[in-house]
Amino acid sequence: MPDARQPPPPGDPDRPFRLLGPDGKPYESAVPGNLGGHRGGKRYGRLDCRAARQAIARGGYVKYRVFFADEATAIAAGYRPCAVCLPQAYAAWVRAQSATRHACAASSGQSEEHA
Repeated sequence: MPDARQPPPPGDPDRPFRLLGPDGKPYESAVPGNLGGHRGGKRYGRLDCRAARQAIARGGYVKYRVFFADEATAIAAGYRPCAVCLPQAYAAWVRAQSATRHACAASSGQSEEHA
């Protein structure tokens, strides 16, 4: 039985790569994804991410593993950057989330403590 954690070798016409598109729906691709992700946590990161490798080694992560062609696709599909392997992108995401929460609170007339 093939290892579910390993994608098929490039160019294998019998087993195309399964990636997620910007709509979050899977599609088949002739080329592998450049980023991996976790469906349950809606996170994406590098294929060599230490946190993902550790989770895969524990066995609970593989079932929810997804792949993306690029970062723009992962973001469009509603995934956030991994704090471990993409710390700068994650920090930018946190700042954007905070700004959005503050803007929503201000437009609804709530104070930040109640947002």
